[in-house]
Amino acid sequence: MFKRKIETTINEYLDSDKETILIIEGARQIGKTYIINKLAKAKFKNYIEINLKDDFDGERNFEHAKVNTADKFYLVVSSLFGDKLGTREDTIIFLDEIQVYPHLISMLKPLNKEKKYSYIVSGSLLGVTLKHTFIPMGSIKEVKMFPMDFEEFLWASHVGKDVIEYVKKCFDKLEPITDVVHSVLLSRFKEYLLSGGLPDAVKQFVANKNVMEMRGVHSLTYTYYKDDCSQYDLEHKLKITRIYEMMASRMGNNVKRIQANKIDDNKKDTLNKYEDEFDYLVSSGVAHAVKAVSNPVFPLTESSSKNLIKLYYNDVGILTNVLYKNSIDAVLNQDKGVNLGSAYETAAAMELIAHGHELYYFDSKKVGEVDFLINDYNNLSILPIEIKSGKDQTNFRAIPKLVDPNGNYKIPFGFVFGNKNIVKKENNLVTLPIYLIMFL
Repeated sequence: MFKRKIETTINEYLDSDKETILIIEGARQIGKTYIINKLAKAKFKNYIEINLKDDFDGERNFEHAKVNTADKFYLVVSSLFGDKLGTREDTIIFLDEIQVYPHLISMLKPLNKEKKYSYIVSGSLLGVTLKHTFIPMGSIKEVKMFPMDFEEFLWASHVGKDVIEYVKKCFDKLEPITDVVHSVLLSRFKEYLLSGGLPDAVKQFVANKNVMEMRGVHSLTYTYYKDDCSQYDLEHKLKITRIYEMMASRMGNNVKRIQANKIDDNKKDTLNKYEDEFDYLVSSGVAHAVKAVSNPVFPLTESSSKNLIKLYYNDVGILTNVLYKNSIDAVLNQDKGVNLGSAYETAAAMELIAHGHELYYFDSKKVGEVDFLINDYNNLSILPIEIKSGKDQTNFRAIPKLVDPNGNYKIPFGFVFGNKNIVKKENNLVTLPIYLIMFL
């Protein structure tokens, strides 16, 4: 369907000796199955895909009672796909949705050790399942996959590589961007706010120009994510669903973090009470957590708090569907003065998470709030990041205090991303167009 950055990692694994089994971990509907199908089929004569969720909902051939040893696994596979089985060099077995059978995760080591066939695995709730499953050391390699980031969206939108290379050079050297290129990329960014990075939604928007079908993908995925928590008892399920539904409304408030006393309308509640629910949403990949820090210094984890957390949807298209439905002008043209701050921040969070950054934020009465902080491991420092969605790209008070050489924190520099075609560094603040966050 679309080119994805994770293709490099998967191809390298498929071409390797496969000393460990690769597990692609991520939320539902982000394109895991499609990309594995595409790449594995191209490299192996015999390709076997086993959708374990379909099996669980049907015959249950791979349930623990029937398959509790490697030999029994081979027997079931042979009975179902015997004519497709060859050798390790020409046969690969793709175990999709492995989270429904946790015992198979523990079985991956003996399967790989015997080197009878090659394997690749994926799952949509593995972040939750693996916490409660025995994993023999050295048997698997986990790689996280996310919705399409903005650069992948540009590829899907047929923006040429020369344009991307040009703005990358402008980012690296802090050189001005031509107005034509800026106009095109800012328009593509606002389209990204609308479609998000779910491949099926991007396909409906980019290829088919069908907003209704695109929003249908968002609505269905939103429902899937809420339904997935049904593995929990009723009490936990209701709380997880409540928190997930609260996320969009919290983003529009001055206090953007999830407030525990709003979940069950109990003023005495703290986030400790809902630790399992928050953990589920983040571990399942349907939400991104941004933790507060009490002291904005490297490394940020040392002063992070479990009790002050902002949650973002894993896909900005889901957010704009919840907020605006089919009103595309609200997003593309900021019709009637719509504040797109929550959408811009969600897209920024998606981008930074996809690039491997852990996200934090800082908020104090003396300084104010800075949207995001990330660790700068190369310089043993941190990078504060401010996201501006409106016309005024200079309306901020917190981030200058963090980068003030005469202030308390003396952070070397920070970033301000916004709508205007401004590329400059002034007073230790680097101001850039919002789409350039794809290079951070």
